Amino acid sequence: MTNWEIHGLMFTNCSCAYGCPCQFNALPTHGYCRAVIFLRVDRGHFGDAKLDGLNLAFAIAWPGAVHQGHGTMQPIIDERGDEAQRAGLLSILTGKDTDPMMTVFAIYTAMCDTFHEPVHARVSIDCDTDKRLAKCEAGIATARGEPILNPVTKKEHSAAITLPNGMEYGRAEVGRGWSESSGPLAITLEDTHAHWCEIHMNQHGRIK
Repeated sequence: MTNWEIHGLMFTNCSCAYGCPCQFNALPTHGYCRAVIFLRVDRGHFGDAKLDGLNLAFAIAWPGAVHQGHGTMQPIIDERGDEAQRAGLLSILTGKDTDPMMTVFAIYTAMCDTFHEPVHARVSIDCDTDKRLAKCEAGIATARGEPILNPVTKKEHSAAITLPNGMEYGRAEVGRGWSESSGPLAITLEDTHAHWCEIHMNQHGRIK
């Protein structure tokens, strides 16, 4: 198994209502799960390949809840990486060189039946976790995030999810998002759950 570690930021926009019941082991809002996700690697490595400053994204969909399986994934890997870097990012995303079911990526992969060929594109991620803002682009996928607004006062609503033993994060800032993906896995999300979280993990799971 190749040793790897990444530290960075992930922005997720999924099809659930604000807060996403899946975060609390409940069924998804509409009975299915669709998401467009962007990951910025601030520092990291996969074996000898440095991953600092590279990004990835993916579109993913399940006909039911994630744990019910039969999902489809479309990886999008930063075209700026060389062959070894691209391979490392794809391996991390698809749960290879990872202890079984020990990262959120490994779980996603285990719950998917269909994997489309990775697209190599310029992946740009502009996120401000404190302000709950995001603007992301990756060729066949785009996403943006904003704060939730109070329906009466229109003031920004501050909310977060804390999962001390979470496999993805310990704390995520919650907002709302809009996303689109095209190609083999077409997804359109409008004003649905979004969250921003720190990602720190290696082949053995989340580093707390």
